[in-house]
Amino acid sequence: MKTAIVILNWNGRQLLEKFIPSVVQYSGDASGIYVVDNASTDDSTGYLKKHFPQIHIIQHTENYAYAGGYNRALEQIDADIFCLLNSDVEVTENWLKPVISHFEHHPQTAIVQPKILDYKRKQYFEYAGAAGGFIDALGYPFCRGRIFDHIEQDLGQYDEDSPVFWASGACFFIRKETFFTLGAFDEQYEAHQEEIDLCWRAFNRGLTTYYVHSSSVYHVGGASLSHTHPKKTFLNFRNSLFNLLKNAPSPLPKILLRLILDGIAGVKFLFEGKPAHTWAIVRAHFSFYAHFFSMYGKRKGKKRRDYASCFSIVYRYYIAKKISFPEKKQGTQ
Repeated sequence: MKTAIVILNWNGRQLLEKFIPSVVQYSGDASGIYVVDNASTDDSTGYLKKHFPQIHIIQHTENYAYAGGYNRALEQIDADIFCLLNSDVEVTENWLKPVISHFEHHPQTAIVQPKILDYKRKQYFEYAGAAGGFIDALGYPFCRGRIFDHIEQDLGQYDEDSPVFWASGACFFIRKETFFTLGAFDEQYEAHQEEIDLCWRAFNRGLTTYYVHSSSVYHVGGASLSHTHPKKTFLNFRNSLFNLLKNAPSPLPKILLRLILDGIAGVKFLFEGKPAHTWAIVRAHFSFYAHFFSMYGKRKGKKRRDYASCFSIVYRYYIAKKISFPEKKQGTQ
């Protein structure tokens, strides 16, 4: 299967210099490596042309963010499988073969993610993806190996291939046919959780997302926008509500409860001395209201499946004090 590695870049010269060598060294099974430049103002593309002329460069004339940048680029790439790889990821020897093999032997698998470990603490899972993503009934995402800010050490507890609900955008494999049949990324998201939305749409069509444990990568995380930045809070809270509205069966009662819980989260941020994050949640809600009808219109004529891995990960984590994954071998329902 032709597999293209596609890396989105914006002013990431230092990241490319640090991480592209591992991609080139360990990606001999790929049909091509592409860097998609979102109108950088540094010398990212000049560096690549000088030091890695074998890499294909797709140059955008403006910054289309994650969703738009990939949507426009992938239309230009001929491959069976796309690997969307963050520029702050170090890949490892033999990282591609297990994933390609899985796609070849499992035609119902539409999307795959590898094991994602922390580049700075290599014995630990990384925040953005860990050992595969899940979602609770209220639309809160979490991972095997990472629930909210609690991150597990990799002790082999997730060393088995398993269906998951969503795959991390840090290292996201998808069949080209699936990507375009689903309608690509939703550009109204801008960035953050658009991969969850895409996986949810795949799930509603009966397709499977898988975690392949024998492929490992190391992710820095937060290279473009730290997970503690208020803008990320805004995007995550708003886009999580978008996910429910677009993809969940009977979403309105869940959304009402979510709005209450989000308000409690805002108060918590205030008591923690983080008023910028409280304001980010307020702005997220108003942006959600402004886009409500356009997002609701995307539900038209589409089936919705039961999806939740548990009712409330917030309750389990903050009230019941259960900080590990709900069920070790749990898959999607």
